[in-house]
Amino acid sequence: MKTVMKSRLIALLLLSLLLSGCLYTDVQRPLGTEYNQTELGSKTGMASSYAVLWLFAWGDSGTRAAAENGHLTVIRHADIKVFSICFGLYSEVSTVVYGD
Repeated sequence: MKTVMKSRLIALLLLSLLLSGCLYTDVQRPLGTEYNQTELGSKTGMASSYAVLWLFAWGDSGTRAAAENGHLTVIRHADIKVFSICFGLYSEVSTVVYGD
C-alpha cells in the first residue's frame, strides 16, 4: 500500500514538473549572453506577434520592427518576452530592444 502511494506521489511530482508554466506563462529573458559591460541606452522599442487558438497568428516580433517602433538607430541589448495562457490558447511573443 505504501509503495503505491509513493509511486503515485512521484508520478504526480513528475507530471507537475512537465506541465509547469502550461496554464500561465509570463517570462522575459535576455537574447544576448554577454552581460559584463551591457549598456542599455536611453531608448526602448518593442515589437510583438500574437497567436490565438493555435490557428491564427499575426504580427512582427523581429528586432528591426522593435528598433523602428522605439526609433533606435543603435541596438545595445535585446530581450524576448513570452506571454501564454492555457497551453498556448493565446500567446504573445515580444522582442524588446534597448539602445540609442
